Amino acid sequence: MRNSDDSVKLIGALLAGAAIGGVLGILFAPNKGSITRSKIAGKPEEITDAIKDKFDDFLEEIKKEVETAKAKPYEFMKDGGSKSK
Repeated sequence: MRNSDDSVKLIGALLAGAAIGGVLGILFAPNKGSITRSKIAGKPEEITDAIKDKFDDFLEEIKKEVETAKAKPYEFMKDGGSKSK
C-alpha cells in the first residue's frame, strides 16, 4: 500500500506545481489582462482545429492503406494464375 500512497502524493504534488506555475505565469505575463484572456480563450479553438486536421490526415492515410490492402488479393490471384501456367 505504501507504493500506492507515494504515487498519489507524487501526482498530487505535480498537479499542484502545474497549477501554481500556471497562475504565476498569468500573473507575471507581460501583456494586459484582457490581451492574456483573449489569447487563452483562442487557444482551445486552435488546438481543436489542429487535432481535427491531424485526425483527417490520419483517416486519409488509413483509407489509402485499406484500399491497398483490398487490391493485394486480386493482384496475388492475377500474378499467381499467370505464374502457374
